[in-house]
Amino acid sequence: MFDVLIVGGGMVGASLAVALKPLNLKVGLIEAYDFGVAEQPSYDDRSIALSYGSSRIYQGMGIWNTLQAGVENIQHIHVSDRGHFGATRLEATQENVPALGYVVESRVLGKLLYDELNSSDIEQFVPAKVFGLEQSADCVHVNIERNGIADTLQTRLLVVSDGTNSSVRDMLGIGVTRSEYHQTALIANVTTAEPHRNTAYERFTANGPLALLPLTQGRYSLVWTHRDEAVEATMQLDDAAFLSKLQAEFGYRQGVFTKVGQRATYPLVLQKSVQEVEGRAVVIGNSSHALHPVAGQGLNLGLRDVATLADLLATAAREGTDAGAATLLADYEQRRKPDYAKVLRYTDSLVRVFSNDWGLLGHARAGGLLAVDRIPALRQWISRQSMGLNYRQARLSRGLGLRV
Repeated sequence: MFDVLIVGGGMVGASLAVALKPLNLKVGLIEAYDFGVAEQPSYDDRSIALSYGSSRIYQGMGIWNTLQAGVENIQHIHVSDRGHFGATRLEATQENVPALGYVVESRVLGKLLYDELNSSDIEQFVPAKVFGLEQSADCVHVNIERNGIADTLQTRLLVVSDGTNSSVRDMLGIGVTRSEYHQTALIANVTTAEPHRNTAYERFTANGPLALLPLTQGRYSLVWTHRDEAVEATMQLDDAAFLSKLQAEFGYRQGVFTKVGQRATYPLVLQKSVQEVEGRAVVIGNSSHALHPVAGQGLNLGLRDVATLADLLATAAREGTDAGAATLLADYEQRRKPDYAKVLRYTDSLVRVFSNDWGLLGHARAGGLLAVDRIPALRQWISRQSMGLNYRQARLSRGLGLRV
């Protein structure tokens, strides 16, 4: 009998498993695919934006010092609106923090999490798939298939973190609300003639936001939003034509774009589960919420799920109470609601207001960017929002280890 069984070994699921290591709980992790990372770094390594708040969560988990060697920090954020006057500039020094955020390759963070898992007592079922489950009064029976053999596991608490298209969430009968942006994100790594100087850019265009995030080795991680019907034409361009089109869209703040790596795309939606809890199961991360990458809030929202749930499970472990108790899960759901509401409303509003070329609205946006740039209280609110600090802070979110 497990105390906690996690379905999904991505960044959020693996982070929760690592966070629970210090606790006196029996924890299991089910992942559908073999864990594996490239041994050699590549120009095209995918990257992840971590807020300052997320760095404190990893600090509380005891792995930030190791991870920090492989990240690039964001000292400055420049926000602008193409075709309109005005910009907002956010500075780490203004907020008295070491960085506004960090950018790390998925390979680097993934390897660290998997190394932590492999040095723990957490039982891993990899690769394995869940094909059924049944809830009873005191546990969840989880049916898995591994290496062609069926097995049934029992757990006090089932944590579902198997992605936006979660099959286990569907098995639980938890529905979702979904809104299509009719936009697609094109991602790639690029290099500019000018050094990035730890500056991140968010540039709003009529087609959607374009973000450049500073990476190690002088690279930038590009997230370029296109309308669905326009993205394929950009994907088909050769490198020179692609860089020329990007230059026209972004401008010359970083000089000339000199190199682009492999390109990939993914569709953008706003999706939210109608509830977080069903019986002894809870959905977290992308299984609970998928949002537009504007302002880089996605993974950071999931890591705050981890911090809150880990905090409550630490209390249960200390007190010897049921990890899947209805009161614990109700408390979790209640604590997370304000964060979800604020972040989803914030990111959705940014997309809809700035992906609009109506002339009068453009002037209003320019005024808004200037106001944020010149009004310290407003600028601080935006900075704290982007850093993940405008919410109730769990113990891990304050950079503190879990008490056992």
